[in-house]
This record gives sequence, C-alpha cells and structure tokens, in this order.
Amino acid sequence: MAVPTYDRFIEPVLRYLAAHPNGAAARDVQAAAAQALGLSDADRAELLPSGTQHVFKNRAGWAHDRLKRAGLSTSSRRGYWQLTQAGREFARDHATPLPENVLQAIAVWHSDVRLRADTEERQQTALQAVADRGTVSPDDRLEQALSELRQEVAAELQELLSQVSPQYFETIVLDLLHRMGYGTSRADLVRVGRSGDGGIDGVISLDRLGLEKVYVQAKRWQNSVGRPEVQAFFGAIAGNHATKGVLITTASFTQQAIAYAGTVDGVVLVDGSKLADLMIEHEVGVASRPVRVPKIDSDYFEE
Repeated sequence: MAVPTYDRFIEPVLRYLAAHPNGAAARDVQAAAAQALGLSDADRAELLPSGTQHVFKNRAGWAHDRLKRAGLSTSSRRGYWQLTQAGREFARDHATPLPENVLQAIAVWHSDVRLRADTEERQQTALQAVADRGTVSPDDRLEQALSELRQEVAAELQELLSQVSPQYFETIVLDLLHRMGYGTSRADLVRVGRSGDGGIDGVISLDRLGLEKVYVQAKRWQNSVGRPEVQAFFGAIAGNHATKGVLITTASFTQQAIAYAGTVDGVVLVDGSKLADLMIEHEVGVASRPVRVPKIDSDYFEE
C-alpha cells in the first residue's frame, strides 16, 4: 500500500499522545502512527524525492503540525510532542474514529484559528477551503504551499530559539548579522556577553581597523522587552561612545519600547518574528532546496 496522506496520520498521532499525557519522543509517535495505519516495512522505507526524510515521518510531522495549529498539541522541546490541555479534552470528547468533517477541519486549519468541538461553522469554512482548491491555479497553489512552508519553518525557528542557551543565542545572532553583510569577515563580529557587560552581547567592526562599531544585545526572553531595557541598551551604547546598536530578541517589544526607539537615532529593534524571517532569508540554521518548475519556452518554438 502507499503511505497515506498526512491527514490520515492526524488521528493516530492524537490518540498516541492522548495515551501518553506527559508527551513522547517524535520518533516514537511516528512509529506508533505507522503501526496504527498498518504500514509495511517497504512503506516505512520510502523516502521523499529529495531523499532527506522517510515519507511516513514527514507526514506524521505534518499531522502534528496541524494539531499544533489547532491548539491541540505542542513541542515542549525539540523532537518531543505533547498534547495541550485543550488537546487532551478534545481527544476525550471525540470518540474513535474522528468524524470526517472534524478530521478534515484539522487538516486544513490555519495557524491563527483554534479548533473547538462545537465550531461547526468554522469546520464548514475549512471544508470549503478544500473544495476551493479545485478552482485555484497550480501556480497559486504552489505559492500558497511555499508560504505555508515558510510559516511553519518560522514558527519552528522561534520555538528552537527559545530553547537554546543564552550564550548560543548570542552566537546565532552574530552569525545572522554577518550573513547579512555586517563586518568584512566573521572575525569582525565578536561575542562579549558577560556579567557586568552593560547590556552589550556582541560588537561588530564595520571596517578592518575597527574605527566604526555596531553594538549588539541578544535577549532570549519569553516576556516582552520593555522600554527600560531599550533605554538601558541605548545608555550602554552611549557609554561606549558609539552611535549604532541592534537589540534582537526571541520575544516581542512593548509599544512603549518601540515608541522610545523611534525617538533616538541608531537603535534598531528586531523581534522574534522578524528574526525568524531574517534567518530564513539568509539561510542561517535553515537549508533550502531548489524547486524545479517546468514551463514551456515559447521562444524556442518560434520558427
């Protein structure tokens, strides 16, 4: 048999995690889902065309992504899946097998929507999205798929960044800034974060002699960064007789912090969402694969 589409993995992933309320390693969930779906050894050995991952693991991963988007599951740490309280209640309130309309609603749910058992209208909206696919051009579907993949990678990046050590986060930030073109070599970006550093985690020399510098602060925070932190960073920049600074965080900035940064020159704020976008754009911690899209060359056929 062929490996089922990812929507068929949603229920076995949900049920396995419901039976393991403290969570489970992704590889164990993937294997359990494959067993529940009756996949043969040959099915489990099938690889994606890129050869980078087993098909069944990829589809189980997408199934878990949909459960996450619906607010039913989470990745508390890398490679570890666990149902949320809402997910445990959902599994308890919905007997096996899940109704087809509920399953398909989860399969096409968007990241900004949360699934509830009694949201029939929302489920119908999701089902309509499936029907609309037949009227969307292949080019539009490709763009939609690429956008969805980018959103998923951005969300996973933010999750991973929140889990790395503060020291390694500082290194990641400097790697990104170098990839963006700051400093003539990677050696021109130095991590200096330490106790009593005045809020400075890194220094970028914009020229080989170090005559012009940019100071960097990297905050691996869960809570929003407020105006006092931005003011302290600006003070640290001024204390080093510099005029440029970048404050990067895994979290967000309060409106007061953003407003204050707008009143001073030379300070740039980068929140977690922007950070993930920049890492994708400059391929820091992210790998891209080429997509070959065939298109007729009409000029070739002109006689």
